[in-house]
Amino acid sequence: MVSIVLAGGGTAGHTSPLIATAERLREATDAEGGILLTCIGTPKGLESTVIPAAGLPLRMIPPVPMPRRLTPALFAVPGRLFGAVRQARAILDEVGADAVVGFGGYVSLPVYLAARRAKLPVVIHEQNAVPGLANKVAARFARVVAVSFPGTPLPGARYVGLPVRAAISDLDRAARRDAARAAWALPPGPVLLVSGGSQGAVAINTATIDAMPDLLRAGVSVLHVLGPKNAGAAPERTTDPGTGAAYVPVGYVDAMEDAYAAADMMVARSGAGTVVETATVGLPTLFVPLPHGNGEQARNADFLIEADAAVLVPNGELDAARLLGEVLPRITDPGTLATMSAALGGLVPRDAARDLAAIVLDAAAGR
Repeated sequence: MVSIVLAGGGTAGHTSPLIATAERLREATDAEGGILLTCIGTPKGLESTVIPAAGLPLRMIPPVPMPRRLTPALFAVPGRLFGAVRQARAILDEVGADAVVGFGGYVSLPVYLAARRAKLPVVIHEQNAVPGLANKVAARFARVVAVSFPGTPLPGARYVGLPVRAAISDLDRAARRDAARAAWALPPGPVLLVSGGSQGAVAINTATIDAMPDLLRAGVSVLHVLGPKNAGAAPERTTDPGTGAAYVPVGYVDAMEDAYAAADMMVARSGAGTVVETATVGLPTLFVPLPHGNGEQARNADFLIEADAAVLVPNGELDAARLLGEVLPRITDPGTLATMSAALGGLVPRDAARDLAAIVLDAAAGR
């Protein structure tokens, strides 16, 4: 039996590709004596709920955030990092790890360093076009450096794509559309999906709510995923009496593949997961990058914009008028939607999870 440790957490951007890769690792080893999967996370991140919900065992180590500026907290980092590395090493020894695959986030750096001390092969996967600190460090000694986007500035980077769940990579939007729309009682006609990610996005939510009456009058229904903390700020479900188009607010969607299948176009943040998932399923999207962090969101969708397969509006420029101006001419024109959807075809590897799983198993076997 092969033992693989997967490290990653903090946000869905790290946990989703971890879970997708774990799915493919299990599939690849079912006929070969099985596999022991162990995930390592921190109590602070999304992984504390979503990884156990995916049926994966999760072990915890303390988070070691790296301050972006020179503050007193910076001086506590070495001691905290040493303690986290020691705990990670104990887990690696306990499960008899053959290889480590990491997806970035606070938890990954201690696991990478523990694996290096234990002389275990390390495979890293960077989700964003602009890499994070943990993966920048580990890229110097990792066996394989896998990236989601071409041109990601990491030494030895191998373009693999972003692992997505089989439910996404295998999705046939047209075949699933009727059932998906029925789940939210969406009427016939164009459907705009709006989501600011797992936590929602205030700028996107505000612009959508302000634009909603005009969208409905134009016959465009809106499936609005506000984020769990923002659900109370939305109007109730409403239907335009003239067109029959509906505004359907929801706090969170567990199975985004159903939301993608129901939609003709999307408005979303340009996190790596959303960029790759919408490209994979062929869903035309208006991206509104999060204006914080390392600037990675503004870069993630570059290759889609260059291919005329998506549209990008800076966060500070988004309001109801801009949303309507970008969305309505496209979503009400089947030819434009078909052209954008066709342009998305082949822009991303469709089953990066299977490819990354094979890389990890090769590393574990010393190949």
